[in-house]
Amino acid sequence: MIELVYPAVELRERQQGSVSQLFDPLRKRWVQRTPEEWVRQQFLQLLVHTHHYPPSLIAVEKSIQVGLVSKRFDILIYDAAHAPWMLIECKAPSVKLNDTVLEQVIQYNMGVPVPFMLIVNGPYCHGWQRVNGHLVALEKIPDFSV
Repeated sequence: MIELVYPAVELRERQQGSVSQLFDPLRKRWVQRTPEEWVRQQFLQLLVHTHHYPPSLIAVEKSIQVGLVSKRFDILIYDAAHAPWMLIECKAPSVKLNDTVLEQVIQYNMGVPVPFMLIVNGPYCHGWQRVNGHLVALEKIPDFSV
């Protein structure tokens, strides 16, 4: 398991009628505040502020084709050459990070091959690097080098 220490960054929140919303600075828009979205926004802040991942190389909630099926990943990080580098699947804190969640990110990896994959539910994070067709568990979030 990867230890997470979230930065002390306040997420912008607002109420629109009966809907609570969070501002996503990467997508530059307000999104519904669900438990999964809260995890996604916290993790994005961790990547940008603590690990210094460039916001310009982060894609959030985009559609990809996996075979004949259209899927939507949570976070995709590109490397300095703009090649897909890391896929991240975010889940609500109540969702256990089990084989089903790992299989989901592996499926996305079939549509967008990347060397690194993470699954996170807020307090917990697991990660893997693809090495010669095998998954090797990570002990920390990969360093981003430009």
